[in-house]
Formats: sequence, C-alpha cells, structure tokens
Amino acid sequence: MTYWQGRCPLTGITDPALLRASHIIAWKDCASDAERLNVHNGLLLSALWDAAFDRGLVTFDDDGRPKFSPKLSETAQSELRWHAPIPLTDKHRARLDWHRAKVFDRTAP
Repeated sequence: MTYWQGRCPLTGITDPALLRASHIIAWKDCASDAERLNVHNGLLLSALWDAAFDRGLVTFDDDGRPKFSPKLSETAQSELRWHAPIPLTDKHRARLDWHRAKVFDRTAP
C-alpha cells in the first residue's frame, strides 16, 4: 500500500476494500519469503484487475501498458478501464518477464 501510495496505478481507485496486492511471481513460485514480500514482486491493483492478472488474462509490457489475452473479449477489455500505464522499475520488469512467460495466456479461445 505504501509503495503504491494506496492507489491502483491503472484506475486511481483508493478504497482499500477494492485493492489487492498482486504478486507478479506467484507466492507458490517464489524461491523465498524475501521474494514473496519484495515490493518489486507486487502491484497494487483493483480487485477486477487483480483477478484478470492472476488468471493470465492480462499482463503488462515494459512500459507498464496492459496486454490483453485473446481469451478476454473486446467487451471485457473495454470494461477494464485504465487511465495511465503502471510506473515500473527494472526490478518489476524482470518479474513481469516471468509473468508473461509463465502466466499470461496467449492462446485463442
């Protein structure tokens, strides 16, 4: 919450009940507790974005812009409104490489 200033960087949502700490590298796939808790292994996302990210329906490019899975309908993509790309560090980008390779669903429906 502190790192992201209590706000989803995509949507601007600030209500804690609607925010989730999203792990880039899944908790179960982290090599250590230190990696699980590393601020650069997390994104503060609204619950809807978190669900899409965890299911591999969305990931982020190195500029912090969403990339949508072909399995996510155009209607759903448009409903996932966002205002600005996520500001990423190189440490986030390295972990997002893992997410794009291991979680992101590139297959057509």
